[in-house]
Amino acid sequence: MRILIVDDERPARDKMRRLLELEPDISAIDEARDGVEALERLPGFAPDLLLLDIQMPEITGLEVAASLPAPAPLVVFVTAYDEYAIRAFDANAIDYLLKPYDQQRLQRALQRVRERLAQQRAALTVQPMPPTLIEEQAPVKSHPLPAISQLLIPERGGTRIVRVEHIQWIETADNYVVLHTADGQPLMRQTLAGLVDKLGPRFQRCHRRAAVQLDWIASVQHLDKGDGELVLRSGVRVPCSRQYRAEVMERLQGQ
Repeated sequence: MRILIVDDERPARDKMRRLLELEPDISAIDEARDGVEALERLPGFAPDLLLLDIQMPEITGLEVAASLPAPAPLVVFVTAYDEYAIRAFDANAIDYLLKPYDQQRLQRALQRVRERLAQQRAALTVQPMPPTLIEEQAPVKSHPLPAISQLLIPERGGTRIVRVEHIQWIETADNYVVLHTADGQPLMRQTLAGLVDKLGPRFQRCHRRAAVQLDWIASVQHLDKGDGELVLRSGVRVPCSRQYRAEVMERLQGQ
């Protein structure tokens, strides 16, 4: 297992490294001092797991988790504040460690990671579940995440920080999504559904290949066969298919 420790405090990184070095199945450990450095290290180090501090200057751990490229490594959040516990699981974390933690608590978190990695490996060779079995599963109860204010996008020679409020709409581009802003159209290696889920209720799917930030919509133009166009405050027109139009209108009425 390859693990990347992300924490802005050197003593915290040192403690985590000492405890991890006692585990026999960890093949490599690396460290990052903040979220930007963590994203820069991902391609070269390719960790299986991020041990990710939540409270960091400028970029929070939640914002780093939202910016992880797909397929993303597993995440265990590390925090000194128990108020983040439920939020950590909403961000698809495997577990969270509440500071100060001990070797035993870390081992329980690592065991969950091992089990998830084993499930992922098994899923590559097992046939998908029949639709009837999937439908019978109980829905997962979730709680709203705190609003993410920015995304980090690794680029050649650095990392671009994109304020979420500046994202007008998002569209798919093969294995990437394009973030349309007034300052450019950066690419993220991410699925549209996954990113919209992370960004929260301010964004709404409007097409199988597009989503829009509701606050940017100035008007809705109705076209033939139930389709439409969303005219943004910037003058940009975004397609809105009949599949999503009713939900877009309902969301706008509730704004």
